[in-house]
Amino acid sequence: MSGGGFAGLTVATALAQMGWSVRVHERARELRAEGAGIVLWNNSLQVLDRIGAGPDLASRSMTPPAYETRMNNVIQSQETLEGVRWRTMTRPHLHASLLTAARESGVEVIAGSEVVGATADGTVTFASGETAEADLVVGADGVGSAVRDSLGIPLKRERSGDGITRFLVPRRKAELQALEPDTEWDNVIDFWNLDPRVLRILYTPANDEELYIALMSPSADADGSRVPIDLELWTSVFPQLAPVLEDAARIPGRYYGYQTTRLDRWTEGKVALIGDSAHAMCPALAQGAGTAMQNAWTLAAAATAATDDMPEALREWERLERPITDLAQDRSQWYADTREMAKGNQFVGDSIRTALYNPTDPQRHEVTTP
Repeated sequence: MSGGGFAGLTVATALAQMGWSVRVHERARELRAEGAGIVLWNNSLQVLDRIGAGPDLASRSMTPPAYETRMNNVIQSQETLEGVRWRTMTRPHLHASLLTAARESGVEVIAGSEVVGATADGTVTFASGETAEADLVVGADGVGSAVRDSLGIPLKRERSGDGITRFLVPRRKAELQALEPDTEWDNVIDFWNLDPRVLRILYTPANDEELYIALMSPSADADGSRVPIDLELWTSVFPQLAPVLEDAARIPGRYYGYQTTRLDRWTEGKVALIGDSAHAMCPALAQGAGTAMQNAWTLAAAATAATDDMPEALREWERLERPITDLAQDRSQWYADTREMAKGNQFVGDSIRTALYNPTDPQRHEVTTP
């Protein structure tokens, strides 16, 4: 297993619980999650329940009352998402919950161990020059995947003109209420401005103490994409968020351009790719990690059910599972290209199908796969 992020730890835990001997190699010397906050939907929450990480995850996460969309501070929609399971949390908390589940399941996690390549027959090569043989190799090593690139799998990258900078800051709910007392500050609030300047702030409470905010601007906007952020610019457009923007301005930050990665195939022999190594996507639907974890579970189940032909089992896994991830990629890219999310009421139709998917349901392909 290459990569100790969300995808790698999920598939490792699932495989270990299904009877496999599993080793995760993580190139970073410290096992931790980068980034700020995250939204998870039913598709990934079902998986987290099945691997036993659900209770720990729930201890420091929340389900906001609504997803609210504003344009120039005028409310366009407040989607309560009744019947849709979702939660918000910090990325470090999610990673810690997954790491605990992996270790309790018997997974060996080795930090500071870099995988530089793999072959279709299951041979893994490390940066040290050493090699190892495996019945199944999983490349969960991110958008710059060394496993994927060593196999020569063709890929295409689509980029959009926008990008975001993510921050984790204190909630400061009382200060925000003092500035805007009629606002429900437990909601996720998607603040948009398109004219005269494109700027957006996604306000996402992660728990009672922590707030995730994502600041979006076009990459061509030197001031909007600057890090540390231009506090005067952002507070001039979003004055009601000044208390949390002041905290964000003290964090160095990093600007990420929107990107979608599409592969010709996710498998090669005994090697399977999941997460950003296989299907990185724009964050519009908050499904990058969600699809990574859903595919981690289904991969573990498919590999466990395989008889004597692992390559064929992996190809069949991709055939069955890829359409629901492709749908999320397509919709996320469309939203990034068009900025249609600014209109609100987006969690309907195809935009919610991936979120409603239950990868742990044995009958899922009979009723839900597009």
